[in-house]
Amino acid sequence: MRAIVLLSGGLDSYTAAAIAQSEGFEIYALTVSYGQRHAAELEAARRVVRALGVARHLELAIDLRAIGGSSLTSVGEVPRDRDVAAASGIPSTYVPARNTIFLSLALAWAEAIEARDTVMGVNALDYSGYPDCRPEFIRAFEALASVATRVGIGGARFRIHTPLIALSKADIIRRGLALHLDYGLTHSCYDPQAAGAPCGRCDSCLLRAKGFAQAGAADPLVMR
Repeated sequence: MRAIVLLSGGLDSYTAAAIAQSEGFEIYALTVSYGQRHAAELEAARRVVRALGVARHLELAIDLRAIGGSSLTSVGEVPRDRDVAAASGIPSTYVPARNTIFLSLALAWAEAIEARDTVMGVNALDYSGYPDCRPEFIRAFEALASVATRVGIGGARFRIHTPLIALSKADIIRRGLALHLDYGLTHSCYDPQAAGAPCGRCDSCLLRAKGFAQAGAADPLVMR
């Protein structure tokens, strides 16, 4: 079984890919360079695919900086030191339609290589309120795939697997550690320092720190 895995180099996508691999899928990893300021994740993605031994790693460059609308693709301020659980509204780190774009690319590659499964590490519990991380979005895109592709109108069904969507960050980490994943390979920070070190204060860093603490495990990135 072939599966396209949207692999960012972050903790979640690494875990989702490993889960899919443990379930028997042959992994075709897709990493998108979209003009994000946290480009250190691209090198993290390369480390992760080497560790997983994927069938193929495809990197695509689609620069979303020209569109703007997000502090991850512009000079806007990345939120820091927020209580993410108590925060309301969609933060400035939301990238307009990013997961729609990413899934469209994954769908195109899946159809080209005769795969019917896509895996992504979206999460609807410990996340920052992004609309394209919700189950409603995933179901809607699956429906779209059935009418937007040649094989779809021929009766084939594309499935989007979201093994982490209902898990807490701590549960995600526990699952990954049970699969013997090295989270020192990953990168989560939205606004890393010049040398790539995590800032420790953005939403992603805070969620990661909370997850490791609740999982009772040490973050290998912090230990370095």
